[in-house]
Amino acid sequence: MRVGMPHMGNLYIPFKALFQRLNIDFVIPPVSNQHTLSLGVKYSTEGLCIPFKLTLGNLIEAAELGADTLLMVGGYGICRLGYYAKTQEQILRDLDYNFEIIKLSLSGRKLFGLLKLMRRLSNNASWFKIISALRFGIVKQFAIDKIERVVQKVRAVEQIKGTANRLYAKAIEAIDNADDYNTLKKVQRDYIDQLNHVAKDTQAKPPIVGIIGEFYVVLEPFANQNIESELGKLGVEVRRRTFISTWTKFSFFFNSLGLDEKSKIHKAALPYLKRDVGGDGWESVGEKVLHAKEYDGLVHLAPFTCMPEIVAQNIMPSTKENIPVLPILCDEQMNRTGMLTRLEAFVDLLKSRRRACNNNQHRGS
Repeated sequence: MRVGMPHMGNLYIPFKALFQRLNIDFVIPPVSNQHTLSLGVKYSTEGLCIPFKLTLGNLIEAAELGADTLLMVGGYGICRLGYYAKTQEQILRDLDYNFEIIKLSLSGRKLFGLLKLMRRLSNNASWFKIISALRFGIVKQFAIDKIERVVQKVRAVEQIKGTANRLYAKAIEAIDNADDYNTLKKVQRDYIDQLNHVAKDTQAKPPIVGIIGEFYVVLEPFANQNIESELGKLGVEVRRRTFISTWTKFSFFFNSLGLDEKSKIHKAALPYLKRDVGGDGWESVGEKVLHAKEYDGLVHLAPFTCMPEIVAQNIMPSTKENIPVLPILCDEQMNRTGMLTRLEAFVDLLKSRRRACNNNQHRGS
């Protein structure tokens, strides 16, 4: 058995650690790139979204590398994502690939379902070994996300642009290579220390932009044209609440803090959206309402044709919060130059608003 799965940000790193500790043969397709997207577009219906096309491209690449067992999220609900595995399976069968597709459920008992799946893939490894391997993978993901939060702050004020990105790339590689908890802890500590010592413009007061929107395009840099890094180059501090580690706490362990945050977001959206519309649409509206005072502006990322985010996008201008929102639709037609031009104009707007606000405060005093 050779197992393959699609990319989504750095998710492959905790899964790789999990599979290695269980002696499962794991195939990692290339990081999502133009070839991946071209494969997905070639064999997809035009109206399907970029998460479908990129994950399909990854599954094809994994199959080409010899994977005979493919993992893909599945389940039931309002969002189409839960049904993609079935459609992708049929496409791959039509392409004459010989494989078994296993759906990772988005619904129901997620943690127990994942543990059962790992036992099956590992040829009935002990529960202790499975839980231990899963814990190590989760700790790796938490380390990645902790470093990423620091990188988001440093990018905005670093004197030599690109320094934080280079350290981040080295940190990700070091976390991937770490094979025990002590090494992992040391890597995390060392790289956060290096990031904290990057030469910074101490006079800078960067605009703060929140990233909201659909889970996949927020977390997959290729899908969003690496928008966080581009905002950092423009001197913007990026903040987002969507991290795989946060989702893991909420989905697997029903962490009380995670539940509180989720319920607060839904409650905040209720004056404008009364129920779940699928995907992350409810959360996108709620995050704007709940956290608008923390940001100078918001970038709302959505896959083209994603109905939940289209609903959210149309509600955004109706909320009372006075904060600019830049909607960006992600698909294979997304033009990088055009996106960068829009980001530059958006950042100029935020800086102008801040200056105007400061002038008004100065005159008032």
